[in-house]
Amino acid sequence: MSKLIETGEKERLKEILRQKLVECGWRDELKEYCKEVIRSKGLEKITVDELVAEITPRGRATVPDEVKTELLQHIRKFLQAT
Repeated sequence: MSKLIETGEKERLKEILRQKLVECGWRDELKEYCKEVIRSKGLEKITVDELVAEITPRGRATVPDEVKTELLQHIRKFLQAT
């Protein structure tokens, strides 16, 4: 993990992940889900921590397998090169 941080690879991987999640529509879908949760619970009645706890499982579960696979390939390639 320290190699990922020292070389800046961790930040590069995070940026790749962000781009892929936007491209596949995951970000927009999760944003809509957040809005639904806020509407159903009420803006004044939900905290940020509660919202995060509510959406995190769905967010993790809905990341497309292609995105996970591509990120894993990038990590393996980095590890083989070091």
